[in-house]
Amino acid sequence: MYRSPSSASLMRQSPRLPARELSAPARLYHKKVVDHYENPRNVGSLDKTAKNVGTGLVGAPACGDVMKLQIQVDEKGKIVDARFKTFGCGSAIASSSLATEWVKGKTVEEALTIKNTDIAKELCLPPVKLHCSMLAEDAIKAALADFKLKQEPKKGDAEKK
Repeated sequence: MYRSPSSASLMRQSPRLPARELSAPARLYHKKVVDHYENPRNVGSLDKTAKNVGTGLVGAPACGDVMKLQIQVDEKGKIVDARFKTFGCGSAIASSSLATEWVKGKTVEEALTIKNTDIAKELCLPPVKLHCSMLAEDAIKAALADFKLKQEPKKGDAEKK
């Protein structure tokens, strides 16, 4: 079966480009951003109606980025899964991907300590892309808030008991 070479391998093999030279868009991003963009972790969705799933949907009107981040929490309060879908630039996708990696295995309270500055530092985001890491932090907080809201007894449930 024929398998087409990846763009990265084409750049390495191209006689017109020296081996270490990247295309203009790739030069603008740190290798960690490119890695998360080309190999995003935890893309997808969880069942938003499940009681143990929290969903955060955030957007940045200035740039048009939209980020959905979902967490699945076990009965002990530990985040056992996380998924994302992001419409945006490479930095937004990378920030979402990294955020899902970081929340997995943490408790709900520990996940609240993840800050956009930590995400930006890990991905080496330039100042013009800091809003992407802010969106990721907001998405984590929104997903955690949605999860906590689902844990509260409904008004009807409290009256039945």
